[in-house]
Amino acid sequence: MSFQFAHFNFNVLDLDRSIAFYRDALGLTPVRYKRTDDFTLAYLGDGKTGFELELTWLKDRTKPYDLGEDEFHLAMAVEDMDAAHARHKEMGCICFENPAMGIYFIEDPDGYWIEIVPARKQ
Repeated sequence: MSFQFAHFNFNVLDLDRSIAFYRDALGLTPVRYKRTDDFTLAYLGDGKTGFELELTWLKDRTKPYDLGEDEFHLAMAVEDMDAAHARHKEMGCICFENPAMGIYFIEDPDGYWIEIVPARKQ
């Protein structure tokens, strides 16, 4: 038996705002949707891998989600760290930097942290 990653989920208050953030910050775009009367799931892809970020919007949700102690995150690799850092700095979404490790984190509109790491050299 073998398992592979399929998707990761973030719950969001404003789906359009979140889709715009992930498009502008990370270049992710919707690859499919699932809609019901009570919720919408938007699956975002990077156009390179099969991994998807699932954004879940619940119709009746009005309060921000409790993210606990923020001890989880999604990581994204990028080839040009300087260009990525400049874009995220301009967007005002950098929430933590660790220059010694060569990484930093951005925060999405709902408070989720995304770690930005340099792409691994093959």
